[in-house]
Amino acid sequence: MAANLLPVPGLRSGPAWAESLGTAHTPVAGVPFPAWARFARIADGTFDDDADPNLDMKPVIAGLKAQNVSVIEVDTILSNWLTDQQFTEHMGKVRSFVQLAHAAGIRVVMYYPSMELISAGGEKGPSFYKDSDGKDWVQRGLDGKPNVFYGSLVVWVDPGDESCWLSPDSPWRDYYLTRVKALAATGLDAIWPDVPIYFDGALSWCDTSTWATAAFKADTGLSMPVKADFTDLAFRRYVEWRHRNLLQWQLDIAAAGRSVNPDLVTFVETVTMDYQYSTLVGLDGAYLRKAEGVSHVWEVDILGNYDGMRHATATDWTCLISMYKYARAASGTKPAWAFSYGWKADDASLVMAEVLAAGCNPYEVKTPFKTETTDRAMRTRMYGFVAAHQEQLFAATGGAVVGVYHSSSSRDFVSPTEGSGMYVTTKPPTGVKDWWSFNEPQESCTRHEWLGEFRGTVKSLVYAHIPFDTVPSPGIEAADLAPYRVLLLPDLQAVSDAEANVLRAYVEGGGTVVITGPAPTGLDQLGTARSEYALADVLGFRGGGPLPVSRRQAFGAGTCWYFKDLLGLKYLSATDQPSADRLLEAVRTAAPPTVTLTGDRRIHLELSHLGNDTLVQLVNFTGFGDTPAAFKTTPATCTVTLAVPAGQQVLAATVSSPDAASPAPRPVTWTVNGATASVELTVSQYALLAVTMG
Repeated sequence: MAANLLPVPGLRSGPAWAESLGTAHTPVAGVPFPAWARFARIADGTFDDDADPNLDMKPVIAGLKAQNVSVIEVDTILSNWLTDQQFTEHMGKVRSFVQLAHAAGIRVVMYYPSMELISAGGEKGPSFYKDSDGKDWVQRGLDGKPNVFYGSLVVWVDPGDESCWLSPDSPWRDYYLTRVKALAATGLDAIWPDVPIYFDGALSWCDTSTWATAAFKADTGLSMPVKADFTDLAFRRYVEWRHRNLLQWQLDIAAAGRSVNPDLVTFVETVTMDYQYSTLVGLDGAYLRKAEGVSHVWEVDILGNYDGMRHATATDWTCLISMYKYARAASGTKPAWAFSYGWKADDASLVMAEVLAAGCNPYEVKTPFKTETTDRAMRTRMYGFVAAHQEQLFAATGGAVVGVYHSSSSRDFVSPTEGSGMYVTTKPPTGVKDWWSFNEPQESCTRHEWLGEFRGTVKSLVYAHIPFDTVPSPGIEAADLAPYRVLLLPDLQAVSDAEANVLRAYVEGGGTVVITGPAPTGLDQLGTARSEYALADVLGFRGGGPLPVSRRQAFGAGTCWYFKDLLGLKYLSATDQPSADRLLEAVRTAAPPTVTLTGDRRIHLELSHLGNDTLVQLVNFTGFGDTPAAFKTTPATCTVTLAVPAGQQVLAATVSSPDAASPAPRPVTWTVNGATASVELTVSQYALLAVTMG
């Protein structure tokens, strides 16, 4: 299918300096994601159903190509209720667009909502729920009410329209998969199923339809719970079952597409990220981490629909960093595409800087919709930089030796409370409308025990300039922990026996773990209290007695550090430096950093390696403080110091930035002091430092 495509700009050609940046990318063995997907620069290319290929489609494609876009996401009328004839006719339009885009050297991915169907004018006119199969196929809440609503509840449903959310266990499954197969036959490169969730905007804790009830019974042997009660094991089983049920739905979508076109890949739009929303709507992106041929487009939301991140605090910004790093980790070895929202050019480029630092592929859009760029010149400049440095950004090997464990079970079952926990600041700044939290204090991640501890741990590492990776818990194996000398386990309470065995073996083999919180490994994976801590032997104390305030315990060849206090939550809430120092003592003891930064703590540092190059990405968020203020970019000067291995020396050092007049790397000077080399840099928003040693 792809053999006759012209080269995508930036993938196979470019200036001479770009060709020499690194060795050619070798796809990960066993992971069938092609280079175009791994190096993608994505933008929307929506066309109307009456679009003429030459008059309407070609100009859209040419315009996006001029902005250095390599992949077009096509979002047309597939959100709407269409008859079979309307759908078939539209496939002709899709095929025409794909052919034109391929002729221009651009790949195409088709957006198709996987569980929502909109009936235009359906509130008063005909609708899928009222007049077709919607009544039988709809999701239902714990009280049996249908998950359907009319207009204005969310920005993407116009007044007077109907939004009907369907059960993946109903005949909707075959209806949708049949149409996915038809899409796959048009020559598309990928399919983009929109958020497969049990939508909670109108109802909570769907789906109790007869279809889902039967599926839950068949899987667990249990009757469907009738109320949300985390003290009830059946309800907790239901919470976890929804994760697995949606996982299977995503796998089925990907399999349907590839049954028609074996080269087709799938990117599921995933909005749930690292916070509590996964629990509320069922979609846990990390469950998909090891599945082949299907990855994610992560919808990383911002603070204000009509303000972006312009009024963030510095701590809000570390939450954004946490979400992007989770996105990268939960995608496994596969490409992680991610929304890069902005309101104005300057805040949009800073958000994209974090997308790149995390190793995600940017999908640049203006909030709150996704049909427009925030700024054409900004996108062109940023995407030009990404194209020129794609090997360094997406083919390098991570350099972190510290991991932060993201426990899905602890997120679900440790001290459940209302609110999503997406950011910290819940009070909207003066004059800013449509704020993420609707001014509800319980939405803040500081109100959530487990999430607050996790996010505070991330903040402490970001502020300390210590490179780290997020380590998602689903499917965890020994190989997943092998890169890390230290593994932080924030408020780790809910673990399976298999998880505990992997963690135990990690410590016994020489790893260091840091566990915080009042009940370390005291729950099983479904939140049921254990009679004994799962890692009592590693901790060095047993349940039932008083907890030590802190303890350092040798176990096998490794070490376990334990703190009763929620040190991360304290640091998240008040930037309490003594708490961060206690939390990070084990990190500095067991894994002294090989790259350090002297400068403002609000400079985010990421480390990777490509060939003989050590790569340091720097993102400057010093314009944010402890309280929301007007957005500004203030260049910050810092010094990066690298350890030089014995027998080697620094051969060259360059810095590149999309903030500069050219994306080309420019040489910078370095100083040598014993076994270290230092480079002084001034960072506007983003800088990429490459130090060659040999």
